[in-house]
Amino acid sequence: MTEKYTALYDQHKLAGASFTNFGGWQMPLKYSSELAEHHAVRKAAGLFDLSHMGEIWVTGPDSAAFLDYALAGKLSAVAVGKAKYSLICQEDGGIIDDLISYRRGEEKYLVVPNAGNAPVVASELLERAANFDVTIDDVSAQTSLIAVQGPKAEEILLTLVPAEQHSLVTDLKYYAAVEVEIQGNGLAEELLLARTGYTGEDGFEIYMPNEDAPALWEALLETGTGQGLIPAGLASRDSLRLEAGMPLYGNELSREGNPYAAGLGPVVSLAKESDFIGKTALAELKAAGAGSTTGRKLVGLNGLGRRAGRSHYSVLKDGNVVGEVTSGQPSPTLGYPIALAYVDVEHAEPGTALDIDLRGKPEPFEVVALPFYKRSK
Repeated sequence: MTEKYTALYDQHKLAGASFTNFGGWQMPLKYSSELAEHHAVRKAAGLFDLSHMGEIWVTGPDSAAFLDYALAGKLSAVAVGKAKYSLICQEDGGIIDDLISYRRGEEKYLVVPNAGNAPVVASELLERAANFDVTIDDVSAQTSLIAVQGPKAEEILLTLVPAEQHSLVTDLKYYAAVEVEIQGNGLAEELLLARTGYTGEDGFEIYMPNEDAPALWEALLETGTGQGLIPAGLASRDSLRLEAGMPLYGNELSREGNPYAAGLGPVVSLAKESDFIGKTALAELKAAGAGSTTGRKLVGLNGLGRRAGRSHYSVLKDGNVVGEVTSGQPSPTLGYPIALAYVDVEHAEPGTALDIDLRGKPEPFEVVALPFYKRSK
C-alpha cells in the first residue's frame, strides 16, 4: 500500500513529530510527550491533524431518503446545520463504519467516515445510490481537517474569527456546523466549522481545502500557544477518547460485531418508514436481546491495581474466560488503569468484579458505567 501524507506533514516534521501508519496514512503519533499532550487537552487545548478522515458529499433531490436507506440512523430528521452520529452496516448487521453526517442544506449532506474506511464507505454509498437521484462526491483527497480540542478551544478560535461573527461560534451547539470566516497568516476564508469531537472535551473541527491547511495550522499555534495550545498526536487522541468511553473502529467496532452489543442501539432507527440495509438482521438481533440478554456486551473496566490491560487480553471470572479487552491503558487523568471490553452479559453489570489476564497473572478490575471521564460544564 502506498503511504499517504496530509497537507500538514511538513509542519509535523518541523515540530519533531514521531510518525505512525494509521489507515495507510503517515500520521503524528506524538510530538514530545503524549502525556503532556493529553493533559493539555484536558486543561487548555490540543491541536490535531485529522486530515486522514474521509469527506464525502451527498447531494441531490433524494439525499435525505438515500441516507435513510444507506445508514442505520434517520438522517432525514436532521435539521439543516445539525449533525448526526450514525452507522453504515452490512445486510447481516455488521458495522462497516461509524461516521458523522452534517446536513448542510435540504439536499446536501457531508458524510465523514474514518480514515481507513473512507474508500470502502465511498464505494458502498455509490453502490447503494443506484436507485436514488443523488450525486456522491468523494473529496477526501482534496480536503484537510484540523481540530482544536479543550476547555480553551472556543477562546482560541475566536481570536481568528471577525468580531461580527463571534456569535456564530459561541452559539454553535454540540453536533452542529456553520460557515465562518477564519483569518491569519494570509488566510481569509470562509470555512466549515463543526462542534463535535472525540476527546470528551469541548472543541471544534475545521474543514478546508488542502492548500489552506498549513496557514491555518500555523495561525492557530501562533494565537493559541500563549493559552496553552500544543500540537497533539494520535497517542493522546486515543487515551482521551478512551477516557471518554468512545469506541474506535477496529477495536470496539467491526464487521463481526453489531450495534447492540457495542451499546449503540439508540443509533439504529428501526422505526424509520423506509427500509435500510441491515434492518431485518438488526431487528432480529434486537428481538433476541443481543448485548442485553445474550452474547457479549461492551463495558467499561476500572483497574483496582496499577497494571493495565491491553487489547486482546482475556477477561476472567473465577479463572474462566468471560470476555476480551478491546482497548486499555493507564488513564492519565484519573490515575488508574481503564479498559473497554466485551464480556458475557451475565457479568456486565456495574460493580461486577472481574480480572484481566496479564500474561498469566490475574489483575483485579471492576465493571463501571461509561464514560470513565466526563468534563465539568
